[in-house]
Amino acid sequence: MAEKRDYYEVLGLKKGASESEIKSAFRKKAMQYHPDKNPGDKKAEEKFKEVNEAYSVLSDPDKKNKYDRFGHAGVDPGAGFGGSGFGGGFSGFGGAGGFEDIIDGMFGGMFGGGYSQSRRRNAPMKGRDLQKGVVITFEEAAFGTKKQVTINKYVECEACHGSGAAAGSARTTCPKCSGTGEARTTQRTPFGQFQSVTACDRCEGTGKIIETPCSECGGTGKIRKDVTMSVDIPGGVDNDSVISIKGQGEPGMNGGPFGDLYIAITVKPHKLFKRKGQDLWLEIPVSFAQAALGDELVVPTLNEKVSYTIPAGTQPETVFRLKGKGIRHVRSGKMGDLYVKVILEVPTKLNSKQKKIIEEMGEALTNDSYSKKKTFAEVMKELFK
Repeated sequence: MAEKRDYYEVLGLKKGASESEIKSAFRKKAMQYHPDKNPGDKKAEEKFKEVNEAYSVLSDPDKKNKYDRFGHAGVDPGAGFGGSGFGGGFSGFGGAGGFEDIIDGMFGGMFGGGYSQSRRRNAPMKGRDLQKGVVITFEEAAFGTKKQVTINKYVECEACHGSGAAAGSARTTCPKCSGTGEARTTQRTPFGQFQSVTACDRCEGTGKIIETPCSECGGTGKIRKDVTMSVDIPGGVDNDSVISIKGQGEPGMNGGPFGDLYIAITVKPHKLFKRKGQDLWLEIPVSFAQAALGDELVVPTLNEKVSYTIPAGTQPETVFRLKGKGIRHVRSGKMGDLYVKVILEVPTKLNSKQKKIIEEMGEALTNDSYSKKKTFAEVMKELFK
């Protein structure tokens, strides 16, 4: 069996990463390896599972603390402490697994042993969170939209209403563990007599058994199906924005709440506009005559056309701001601005008449007609006098 990779390495993080860094790294990795983006790719599927496993540990403060202290042995119930420096040297304490059982009995399962595992199985647990990628247009991101999203997920079985039991049957207390979900064994060691606690093998630690399992779900209480829902995407979202929809994940266990659904947004680029936060940037080509003499330009915005007059003598790459013509902030509602950069377009095809006119104009103009050319000439004169 392949050795597990370090969870921080899986998410591309350094040990000690913050909660927000862990969440951000998970979103990026999950999007990269999501089955919807890599259909039929087994390697991507394995990577996706690995990323989810790493996040399930590092996003839980208690599990993260144990993992930081003890590595995989601290969070994997089946790992014990074998191979971590407490292996063969303790074989005298009752053979394989003996030392792990002693540790588990002494510390109440704080190292991820059977006792705490059976308690977790018996306790209500939240359902699995899900993620779905949605691609929208630039305009939809700016003004908001509504999208139909289809997700293949586990849902509560309608036949048994999530109980896992067939009609007329029910979940009953496990006769082997009397509903505790625990199996206790006693061991004699050089340190005295110790009791170890593991999950009951009859009810798998839940404390309940089903007399007659539901034929639709096989006793699991859930079935997999395609679910289509309408998702409201607010105006102002951007690339990598994530929308959380509470309770639209998979069913919980032992009466636990449903997981959540996270919609990851990808925005298609626009043909004209570039976005920087809530501001828009636009490049407009102008002729030499427009820049030299000034002109009224028709400037497009995302939802209308506006007029803007550039003054005579406008220089190439001059930037003008149109206040409030950007994108509305998704939370505050404040509007961004539109920045217009003037791009001077030099003609590439001239007939003889046009060439002559430009030559005559060039002869008529002096250095005093230009601000930058005049300054440059003065510096040159100073350098070479």
